[in-house]
Amino acid sequence: MRFLKSNYEIDSLVKDMYSTERGRPSIDPVILIKMTFIQYMFGIRSMRKTIEEIETNLAYRWFLGFGFHDKVPHFSTFGKNYERRFKDTDLFERIFHRILKEASEKKLISSEHVFIDSTHVKASANKRKFEKKVVRKETKAYQSRLIEEINGDREEHCKKPFPPDKFKKDEYKEIKESTTDPESGYYVKDERTKQFAYSFHIAADENGFILGTIVTPGNTHDSTMFEPLLEKVIEKCGKPIAVAADAGYKTPAIAEYLITNEIQPALPYTRLRTKEGYLKKHDYVYDEHYDCYLCPQGQVLSYSTTTMEGYRQYFSNPSQCKDCPLLLKCTQSKNHQKLIQRHVWESYLEEADHLRHTEEIKSIYARRKETIERVFADAK
Repeated sequence: MRFLKSNYEIDSLVKDMYSTERGRPSIDPVILIKMTFIQYMFGIRSMRKTIEEIETNLAYRWFLGFGFHDKVPHFSTFGKNYERRFKDTDLFERIFHRILKEASEKKLISSEHVFIDSTHVKASANKRKFEKKVVRKETKAYQSRLIEEINGDREEHCKKPFPPDKFKKDEYKEIKESTTDPESGYYVKDERTKQFAYSFHIAADENGFILGTIVTPGNTHDSTMFEPLLEKVIEKCGKPIAVAADAGYKTPAIAEYLITNEIQPALPYTRLRTKEGYLKKHDYVYDEHYDCYLCPQGQVLSYSTTTMEGYRQYFSNPSQCKDCPLLLKCTQSKNHQKLIQRHVWESYLEEADHLRHTEEIKSIYARRKETIERVFADAK
């Protein structure tokens, strides 16, 4: 029997996992990898069921290189190979990038406009079987840049920079860890949706080709995976002109990262979370030259400090505020003092909002639902 050879040089990727000098002849690794393609492409739930389908499906046999009378491997063959050879390797990711490279050479992929989002997939774990654990919070990808920005901003305002050990304090949080699947994360969307799940973070091009993926526990916030995912895309496919993402990614850190790297952000409009009946933040005008805010009544809110979280704080004069006709719409502070916080990277977020009104960014963001959302729909 003659096996079909893969166009993606699978043999060269797995040659170090097999011995040519000892042991009995193995199943061709190309076949084992192709079997997983069949399973995932056609949504077959297990390898046992996949083997049953291959035995009777002529198209599957043709794809794998089996004739009418050739014996199909036992379902445990793939499991044993995965456990002994493929587990804890980047084999499947390397195959993925070889396929991506092939598509790129055929001019099927365009990385000019990249669309990023994530979706949750329920883990096979009972949500009532868990242990509570205290774990250290993950360090954000942009933490070192933010620390440098904070201390630089404090020095510009004649404030002492924070010592490095101030930022190195470990922060902890309590989580629910599944006793069935410890690698999943407890995900809460609303009162009805509480489950252990995984987050699939995906970057796609305008033609629907997946350019990069990262899988994390379901309790990982979308925005924390943005930089690592985009860096994978840049490394494999080149730097995009624009990146579109939904409101979950509209943060000062992401806006700063994109604009600093000369990538246009295509981010949506987000409503301000201000209590009904109160003045909104845009009712207070920021004066960049004097670095202060002006309230609707003309009072100056002066700079006070820059916090360890990266926010500049601006306070009003309470002696002027106490007799203000807009006081009840302005603040609930007992000492009649208004506080406005402005992130050290907020100017990048404002620039992203300005770009949102241009026709080019409008058209890019409008394609988001036709690309990344369709990828998720096909996958599910």
